[in-house]
Amino acid sequence: MIRLQQTTSANKDFVELVRLLDAYLAEKDGDEHAFYNQFNNIENLNHVVVAYIKNKPVGCGAVKPFDKTAMEVKRMFTLPAERSKGIAVEVLKELEKWAVELGYERCVLETGKRQTEAVGFYKKCGYHLIPNYGQYAGVVNSLCFEKRITSQH
Repeated sequence: MIRLQQTTSANKDFVELVRLLDAYLAEKDGDEHAFYNQFNNIENLNHVVVAYIKNKPVGCGAVKPFDKTAMEVKRMFTLPAERSKGIAVEVLKELEKWAVELGYERCVLETGKRQTEAVGFYKKCGYHLIPNYGQYAGVVNSLCFEKRITSQH
């Protein structure tokens, strides 16, 4: 059974999962990793979800304010050995629910074209492509997504 914990970026399990995520992304992104990594600082994230199975941290994600109506989804990760168990879906649903409770209407996110699993996952979860925003505008290997969220979770 998956247990979700709402926390902050000070959570040691979140910090460790993000370390593993960064190692994974460094391999996937290659030479572009430094560019993307500069936007992935985890200090001061106040809306973090960590997923546990039998008290072992197996997945995580976070949201942070993007603008007055949107939260940006950040640092989504599931341990490779724990994938395909619905962990990421549960984490994302919890983040979206939390965003609704905070008064937000949308979630936005960026992922890389090479993260084919992530692209498929976000589409399956109801996210649709939007023009690249902010620092990702004009970045060929970035894809940006958006989803309108409601209290129907």
